[in-house]
Formats: sequence, C-alpha cells, structure tokens
Amino acid sequence: MIELWHCPDARSFRVLWALEELGVEYKLHLLPFPPRVHAKEFFEVNPLGTIPAVRDGETFMTESAAILQYLAVKYGPEFGVAPDHPDYGAWLNFLVFGEASLTFPQTLVLRYRVFEPQKAPQVADDYAKWFLGRLRWIDRTLSDGREYLVGGRFTVADISVGYALLLAHQLKLQENFSEAVLAYWQRLKARPGFLAAKAAQKPTAPLATAF
Repeated sequence: MIELWHCPDARSFRVLWALEELGVEYKLHLLPFPPRVHAKEFFEVNPLGTIPAVRDGETFMTESAAILQYLAVKYGPEFGVAPDHPDYGAWLNFLVFGEASLTFPQTLVLRYRVFEPQKAPQVADDYAKWFLGRLRWIDRTLSDGREYLVGGRFTVADISVGYALLLAHQLKLQENFSEAVLAYWQRLKARPGFLAAKAAQKPTAPLATAF
C-alpha cells in the first residue's frame, strides 16, 4: 500500500489529490506543520523533515512534482501523456512549472505575509507580483477555450498547477486571476478527486498553522 505523510493543504496535497483521482488504496499520515518542529519523529521517515513523503514498496520519494509523474506512469496512464504524444513536452513542463515557477514565489509571500509579516513586507509584495507574472503562461495556454492544460483532458499537470492556485486562493491572490484562470480554478476545485482529498485531510487547521 502507498503511504503518504501529509500536512493539510501543504505541497503534499498534490499527492493526496492525485491518489484520490487515481482511486488507488493508500495510507495517510497526517502531521502538524512544520513536522520538523512539531513531529520530530518524522525525521526517522524523511531525514529532510519535509513533506510530502511517499513510500511505495521499496520506493521512497519527497518531491511533489516527481511523485505526480511517478503515480501517473505507474498507476494511471490516463492521467499522464505518453512520450509519443505531441503534448508530452508540455505535460512535463507544466508538472515542473506548477512547483518551480508558481509555488516557489508564493512560499515567500506566505512567509512574509503570514508567518513573519513585520520582517520583509517588500519581499512578499515582490514575489506576489512574480507569481502573477508567471501566471500569464497559464492564461495564455487556456486562451483558446480549452478546459485543461494538455492532451485535451485532465492530467497530473493540472494537479501540479492547481495546487499553486489553491495556495494563491489562500493568500488572497486569486483576486488578480484572469477570467480564464479563475474559470480553470473553479473547474479544478469542483472535481470529485479534489473534494475527496479535502475531506480526507480533515480535521484541517488554519493556514497559519497548517501550511
């Protein structure tokens, strides 16, 4: 059975959402955030003290975008894109883009608007603008009226990007979403897999203590 170590609405939500979409059996370990401070026994599972952490037999992984690719390839090819498909490169790109280009800047917004609001407010403002600037690529991709990013269907690339939109919603950055991005976000959060993942992680804590 797949095991997932997870903090509510943190990056590990990507993996939880994917597991629900795939419909595979898993065991969920809910942790307080940050586990390296509040659940020191977690270091025995992951020496980095970070989440997500996933164990599938002899396989152990900690990077959310890589885990999405692993799950799609191994358990749900319908949620991936085959190498001979014209959108294969775009699929891989959006998998990484969701984390590296959309989530990373928001972690600085989170830190300096939520956890340490008096320390570096300009950094928070600058990286909020960075995130919104990078979001233009999603808007451009959706501008032809497509429902999802690649392959004409929902894939784990949408989960990677969708988590970044979830975080933006929590940080009140969704007020700056374009019409196309906002409609895309509404579609994603209405999916049964998303709703099931939200239910699976309850009881949830507020953002300031759970992320």
